[in-house]
Amino acid sequence: MPGTGGPRSEGTRRAILRAARSMFAARGFEQTTIRAVAAEADVDASMVMRYFQSKAGLFTAAVSTDLQVPDLSSALAGRRGELLVRYFVSRWEEPAGDDKLIALLRTAVSSDAVAEQVQATLSQRLTGPIAALGAEQAPERAALIAAQLLGLALCRYILRFEPLASLPADDVVAAVGPSVHDYLTRRALGRGTPGGDD
Repeated sequence: MPGTGGPRSEGTRRAILRAARSMFAARGFEQTTIRAVAAEADVDASMVMRYFQSKAGLFTAAVSTDLQVPDLSSALAGRRGELLVRYFVSRWEEPAGDDKLIALLRTAVSSDAVAEQVQATLSQRLTGPIAALGAEQAPERAALIAAQLLGLALCRYILRFEPLASLPADDVVAAVGPSVHDYLTRRALGRGTPGGDD
């Protein structure tokens, strides 16, 4: 992740993220500038770019910092797909819990740069836990799962597709969990048939 490398750099990164969260919340994505965030954090604009590369990267980091994928190895093998889906659905279902993630998704709909960052960030967060299970093609599996979860969030919480938007959360988890489970367990992505070992 950009911006790591010691206590000093981590402190600078946190200051930039605090300023970015405040400014994005007050002004929105389009009206927030790198220079304004840098001034609020009392750093040079070049430092913001060094840590986050772009405004889209900064926005994504600012609103997804606390996104922690659950430890898949702690769950029964046959319940890991359900665990992942339930984690995200539970966050999105909380009335005040995930305004940040919903704001991230709303912005991704209208910004290709943010959409690319969201996909990359979620895939990154998923790759480690999947690789820890010993699964081959962990980045590919993570990307497919990220696409599944982001598609679910977009249709249920942003576009409000019915009847998906009105289904009980437990029903959504039960319906989507097997697809995510398949991405986790299929022996070889892109070859053969679904249904790896449980």
